[in-house]
Amino acid sequence: PDIGAPVLRLPPWVGREFIDGGVVPAGRHERHQQPGYPAGICRDARGLINTPNKVIGKVSRTEVAERFLDPAPDDMVGELVRRGELSETQAELARHVPVSQDLVVEADSGGHTDNRPALTLFPGMTALARCKQALHEYARPLRVGLAGGISTPHAAAAAFAMGAAFVLTGTVNQGTLEAGTSDAVRQMLADAGQADVKMAPAADMFEMGVDLQVLSRGTLFPMRARKLRELYESHGGLDELSASDRQRLESGILGSTLDEAWAATSTFWAERDPAQLARADGDPKHKMALLFRWYLGSSSRWANTGDPKRTLDYQIWCGPAMGAFNGWVRGSFLERWENRRAMPIALNILWGASALTRLSALRSQGFSVPVNCLDLTPREPAVLEELLT
Repeated sequence: PDIGAPVLRLPPWVGREFIDGGVVPAGRHERHQQPGYPAGICRDARGLINTPNKVIGKVSRTEVAERFLDPAPDDMVGELVRRGELSETQAELARHVPVSQDLVVEADSGGHTDNRPALTLFPGMTALARCKQALHEYARPLRVGLAGGISTPHAAAAAFAMGAAFVLTGTVNQGTLEAGTSDAVRQMLADAGQADVKMAPAADMFEMGVDLQVLSRGTLFPMRARKLRELYESHGGLDELSASDRQRLESGILGSTLDEAWAATSTFWAERDPAQLARADGDPKHKMALLFRWYLGSSSRWANTGDPKRTLDYQIWCGPAMGAFNGWVRGSFLERWENRRAMPIALNILWGASALTRLSALRSQGFSVPVNCLDLTPREPAVLEELLT
């Protein structure tokens, strides 16, 4: 049956900025700011609190979410008053608004992730938001969105069905032309399947044992990074490495001698934080960590620049959503990475989600609708534009 094209209209205020329920043309924030106080929080003519500057929290733990859903701590706000960055009036207003009006709940995703399943994570977060709304009686309701695994119309529709106020995409954006990465990485992402991801040590929190989710297809980075973690945990310093481990490290991972790698590491930290080098002089294990972190950090740079000599060392943050996306767009104009742009991808996800939502509404009213009655193949931008207008 023909259930009609789903309606997803762009409202007339697109391209403008919201301020507490009112619509203010872009560039008009300055009239809401108090002279000398760039934060700009104040009351408008209606008595509503205006907060031109926004913080969007992204969390996967309820104890962290609480910090964003509560007003800013009094000691933090007091320090800003002492430094002259907030007035006493603004500090008082800050007690009536949350740190983050919009909170992103992040399920299993690329990069840093807790690998939490959305079906169990999101309901708990929305329950917390309801409690905080009732406790603080905010004038504007808190909004909770969902991220992690959002790469297809079905995923977005499921998020909205659970009550998400908005959705956020991440992994799929890395393969777009707007992403700050290389064409080689874009092709690798376009070839990825849902199982082509693994957890590997993170450069920024290597010593803490923190992992992140990366692409495993076409790169040996996950395996090599885990080998570095293994060597770090079982040795007190580089001098304790066996001859075989040292050879494997230099020829199979670093691509240079330990001395050459340490020279590059020293140059980096001499400019960024010399205290790290001073600590390494007296702590062999810290020196080992800094050198290993040089490889972990460089692997992202090699991927972004597309260094052909280090393809097997590319560190590419990626979640299972990339494989789901590739499966959805197969056979469409978005199958080739050369055609992938962020806006058409986002609009196709939303358009498909709206179609699925309409289909679900019909079924809930007793209509018998075949599963295959919808064609959710991504539409070209011109076709989407016609549907949207």
